[in-house]
Order: sequence, then structure tokens, then C-alpha cells
Amino acid sequence: MGDVLSTHLDDARRQHIAEKTGKILTEFLQFYEDQYGVALFNSMRHEIEGTGLPQAQLLWRKVPLDERIVFSGNLFQHQEDSKKWRNRFSLVPHNYGLVLYENKAAYERQVPPRAVINSAGYKILTSVDQYLELIGNSLPGTTAKSGSAPILKCPTQFPLILWHPYARHYYFCMMTEAEQDKWQAVLQDCIRHCNNGIPEDSKILSNLVMEELGPELKAELGPRLKGKPQERQRQWIQISDAVYHMVYEQAKARFEEVLSKVQQVQPAMQAVIRTDMDQIITSKEHLASKIRAFILPKAEVCVRNHVQPYIPSILEALMVPTSQGFTEVRDVFFKEVTDMNLNVINEGGIDKLGEYMEKLSRLAYHPLKMQSCYEKMESLRLDGLQQRFDVSSTSVFKQRAQIHMREQMDNAVYTFETLLHQELGKGPTKEELCKSIQRVLERVLKKYDYDSSSVRKRFFREALLQISIPFLLKKLAPTCKSELPRFQELIFEDFARFILVENTYEEVVLQTVMKDILQAVKEAAVQRKHNLYRDSMVMHNSDPNLHLLAEGAPIDWGEEYSNSGGGGSPSPSTPESATLSEKRRRAKQVVSVVQDEEVGLPFEASPESPPPASPDGVTEIRGLLAQGLRPESPPPAGPLLNGAPAGESPQPKAAPEASSPPASPLQHLLPGKAVDLGPPKPSDQETGEQVSSPSSHPALHTTTEDSAGVQTEF
Repeated sequence: MGDVLSTHLDDARRQHIAEKTGKILTEFLQFYEDQYGVALFNSMRHEIEGTGLPQAQLLWRKVPLDERIVFSGNLFQHQEDSKKWRNRFSLVPHNYGLVLYENKAAYERQVPPRAVINSAGYKILTSVDQYLELIGNSLPGTTAKSGSAPILKCPTQFPLILWHPYARHYYFCMMTEAEQDKWQAVLQDCIRHCNNGIPEDSKILSNLVMEELGPELKAELGPRLKGKPQERQRQWIQISDAVYHMVYEQAKARFEEVLSKVQQVQPAMQAVIRTDMDQIITSKEHLASKIRAFILPKAEVCVRNHVQPYIPSILEALMVPTSQGFTEVRDVFFKEVTDMNLNVINEGGIDKLGEYMEKLSRLAYHPLKMQSCYEKMESLRLDGLQQRFDVSSTSVFKQRAQIHMREQMDNAVYTFETLLHQELGKGPTKEELCKSIQRVLERVLKKYDYDSSSVRKRFFREALLQISIPFLLKKLAPTCKSELPRFQELIFEDFARFILVENTYEEVVLQTVMKDILQAVKEAAVQRKHNLYRDSMVMHNSDPNLHLLAEGAPIDWGEEYSNSGGGGSPSPSTPESATLSEKRRRAKQVVSVVQDEEVGLPFEASPESPPPASPDGVTEIRGLLAQGLRPESPPPAGPLLNGAPAGESPQPKAAPEASSPPASPLQHLLPGKAVDLGPPKPSDQETGEQVSSPSSHPALHTTTEDSAGVQTEF
């Protein structure tokens, strides 16, 4: 590998790459600095004016869940240096970066991991043939002949390959199709989260540079690579990965420099905005009126001829799979709560409540249970429209909708937790507990129906804008862009940091098409098949004091309602109970996703320790999105017992999760009124008027830090 890089990436070429990278970064970072003041002004204006989203009915977690590790298990990884497959103990922490250890013993000894993989920008392949096709297309003239040895041989029929257009690739394989499906769901969750939830500014800049630099290097170096097609493919992957790392390091340093610069001047900018907010708004509105007078006739014609006729078909294509996905979220939530209700009743009431509520609290971050919801978006197609509007891929819309599904599931679960905890303060009996769970479930479902409608309508509006605005700007550019500089004189010099002509022009174009988008979404809301509320519909039975319940400390179900105490009362604070609490906390930190009966592959030279037990796959998952992973301080080694307290055996379930509950089992347990176990369906009955107020979710800020002895992969 060293010879390949030294031959094709000599000092002169490295210098050329650095200069090219610097030029691209300079242009982008100047744009970033210009936009910083505009974004700061818009943010402060929104905060002061308080306009925006409807009042949400569901609560959201203000304090994230407190475990660091959310998945664990053994993966067989192909080692490129030795060309052999090795068993690696793998962890997926809260930031969804895959961490690979030499083995489980290395993790327990707190040996630094072999690699920390940032999965942003990666694509999962489940077939070697898919991978070979992509590799063959990546470097012209390197398609291997029929019968020749491929670049990769997988010893089983169940590979998982992480492919990236510029960075190195990772090769894993499993023994069974079930394990392949399981890990595919886990890794897809990693990619989905990293693409959306983590601010990877430097990485985004690296991709921006490589889009321009990559084709140039490929054209220059491709013909110089020697050997058989497979060897040339390997060489190109090594070269591309090395260049990507060079670009990343340079982009990271430059971005941090610019970020430090704008952060230093931010307090002064905020002071100006607070003092002159009214004048800035007046100045911007004056500029917008002038631009609108110039651009509006042209923009309206363009919208009427090229966008408006296609809005209904785009909206329909988006609405069908999205609505199916949110309906599935509702059904999964209903089933999990109903199963929990049955298990709690069958196993002794409130004494088992803490155990099952802890499992329920992690439902939104359980990739297997959420997979049926996410899969609904895979049917999204924009055939024909992609070509017309130059939409390269639908993946951004799929992943955004899936993120919304996960957020709404967690909001529903957290609201259920909060309301049920309030009910438990009344000291219900076993029969009353069952009825309380059912009542709370019905209340939460009604709130979910309203909130999911609001979220979907917002998603549809944003998606339609994301599709149409770039197209409109491109259409209008030949006749409008050259005229924009003359509007610069309308901006006061003191406000030039907060008002840009280009941004104001784009806002005017956005407003031109927005009325058609809003009308289309409004008309779609009356169609019963989509289960959307009209904008005038709100809930009469909304809980004005509900949000006050979420102001307290997070609920620790394991501590308050453990099966070691009586009647659900918290256990006394003794050294023994503190030790048990610590064991319980550490046991929940790592969850195996590999079956206990799995053994080493037959080709494994030195079999590793068998993976930790996992009776039913990923059964204990808790996502934490609060603190950054620090490889220099590995996650604390602890017993990997699928969430069971150390020294205890996992308790069998009375009703398996995978099976559907009986027709009406609670009717045999409770006297009096029968309980309807069928999931209540959304209602489209008009419910009145609602006061609008801002509602936002906390941003997910997580990072992966480098340290000595840790190889961090990008």
C-alpha cells in the first residue's frame, strides 16, 4: 500500500491537491461567513417574534436517556492487510459510530478500539455482486473478465459491505440471513442518524472538495495504475481514501479556524441585532418589496408553467408511503404498550412494571422494532419528476421522514411514561393499573394522531420546496441574476451582515411558489385516506398542564418500580441497593445483537470468545444522544447481560414479544366492563381552534474525537 501511495501521491501531487482544496474551501468558507450573520439574525428574530409551529400535544425528552452504548455484538470483518476474516467485538454508542475492538476481552480490559467508523455518507450493500458492479463502474476500464478472481470473496452468503464513494470500504459477513437482517437494520440506523443528526461540517466540506477533485484525479491517475483489473481497483480505493483523509484534515483545520473567528464576533453581532431589530426588519422589507416588484411577474409565470402542474403528483408520491410509515409507528406503539399491559398483569402487577417500562422507553431506538415503520418509505418513487426537477435521489426524503417517525415514537413513549407515572401516584390496584394503562394509551394515541398530522404536513411542505426552489432559481437565473447587484445600494452598511440581496431574492422566489404548495397540502388534508387533520382542527381535550409534568426529573423506572421491592415502592438506600443499582446501570450499557448460539466461522484461525447472550436479538436498546464518544476513555467494561442486573438471570416473558396477543385476554382478568384491545384509529372529526406557539426539539450535537492509539475512520 505504501508503494502505491508514494508512487502516485508524491510531494508535487500532494501540493497540487492541497492548493486545489484550499481554493475550493476559500470560496465556500467565505460563503459560510457571509451566511452566518443572516442565520443569526433570522434565529433571533424567530425567537423574539415567537411565530412558527402549532402547539404540540406530545411531550419531548428534555433530558436524554443516560446509557452510552446502545448496541453490541460480534462481526466478522475482512482485514485488508492480511486478506483474512477476523471476529471483531463491535459497539454502537449513542452517536451511532461503529466501534471495533480486537475482541470482547480487549473491550473489557479497556484496550483502545481498533477503529471508530463514522458512517455518514456510506451505503450498505448486501451482495458482493452489487459491490463488484459499483467498483467496476468507479474506475473506467477495470471491469474484471469472467472467471477471474474478484476483489472480494465472502466466506458466507450473507455479507454486509459499507461502501463510500471516496473513503475506504468495510467488509463484514454473518452466518445467517437473520443476523444479516439484524445488522443491516443496526447499520442503516447508524447511517440515517449520522447523515442527519450529527453536524459533520468538515466531512461535508470534504465531500464538496472531492466532487470536484475526484474526477480530475481519476482521469489523471487511472491510466497509470498497473496490474490486473482487481489490483487496479484496490489501488484506486487506497489512493482515493488517502486523498480523502488529506482533504478532510485540511478542511477540518480551515473550518475550525473560520468557526472560531465568527464565534468571537457573535456577541457583538447579537448586541447590534437586539438594539436595531426593528430597523433591520424595516430595511429588509424595503429591499424585498423592490426585488419582488422586479422578479414577481417572471417568477409567477415560471411557477405556473413549470411547477404548479406537478405539485399534486409530487405530493401524492410523498404522502402515500409517509402516511403508511406513521400509521405503522402508531400500530407498533399500540402493540408494545398492550403487550406490556398483558405481561404486567400476568406477572404480578406493579412489581414488574419498572422492568417493562424501561424496555418501552427505548422503543424509538430499537432498530428492529422500528424497521417495519422505516420500510414503508422504501416504496417512495419520484420517477419522471426526478429528471424534470433535477432531483438526484429520493434518499434525503426517505431518511428525513424516518427521522420524524423516530422522533414521534419517542415523543409518544415519553408522554405515555409521564402520564402513567402520574397515575401511579394514586396507588392503583392490579385491576386499576390495567385500566389506567389502557386509558393513558388512548389519550396518547389521540395526541399522536394530531402531532403526526402536523409533522407530516410540515415535511410535505419542506420536501416540495426542496424539490422546486433549486429548479426555479435555475430557470430564473439567466434573466434575473445579473440584475441583483443593483439592489445592494438599498442596504444600510451597518446592516450588511444581516441582510443579503441573494438571500432576499431567494426568499421572494420561495414565497411565490409557497402559496401553491400550501393550497395543495390543505386540499390533501381533507382526504380521509391520509389521516391528516385540517389546519383548523385541534384537540378540545388537550392537557394545558401536561407540559408541566415534564419539568421534573427524568423517571427512573428501574429504581422506582423494581421487582425487588414491594408494592412498587422505591427500595431503601443501602450499600447493597446502591451496588445493585450500579450493576443494573452497567448491565444496561451494552446490548448484544448476536445470538448466543453463534460460534466462530470454520475458517477462523483463532476463534474469539463467544458473543454475549441475546435470547431474542436486540431486546435491550437505549439511545443516548447527549455526550460525545471519547475513544481515549473507552466505555466502562461491564457485564453484557442484555439489560438484566448483574448476578441475575433474565426473566422469561409471560407473553412473547413476537406473538400477537389473544383476542381479548384482559376480559378474563378484569371484572366489569370489557376492554377493547383493537387499536383506536385516527379520527378526522373537526375539534375546534388552537393557539399557535413555538415548539422545537433539541438539536442533536455529537462528535467523535481522536486520541492517541485510536484509529478514527471517516
